[in-house]
Amino acid sequence: MANPFAKSRKTDAPYAIYQAPGGWEWRVLKTYKAPANELKDRYARWMVAAKSENTWGEFEMGDTYANEIITYGRLVAATPEWLEARKASGFQSWGMKVPTPEEFIASN
Repeated sequence: MANPFAKSRKTDAPYAIYQAPGGWEWRVLKTYKAPANELKDRYARWMVAAKSENTWGEFEMGDTYANEIITYGRLVAATPEWLEARKASGFQSWGMKVPTPEEFIASN
């Protein structure tokens, strides 16, 4: 299966946004593996724009391990394609509406 998230996106139009305490925010701009293959690789990476108190609130771009974001972050926004792909790996929205990244960014 081809990776539907292999094309790079801009910071203001990510595939998904995750947040964690301490002001952490990761915007997923690209993944290097298809979601099904990420489950088998604990070193699967995502290209992200990340910000926190340590970056003085500014985004810095780079690769990070997908499992770190999933473990420590909470999904706060995602494209419909991202949500559909994550359902296969066990993600549950528990009936809550997850806004798109555009909706989330516009509301903040």
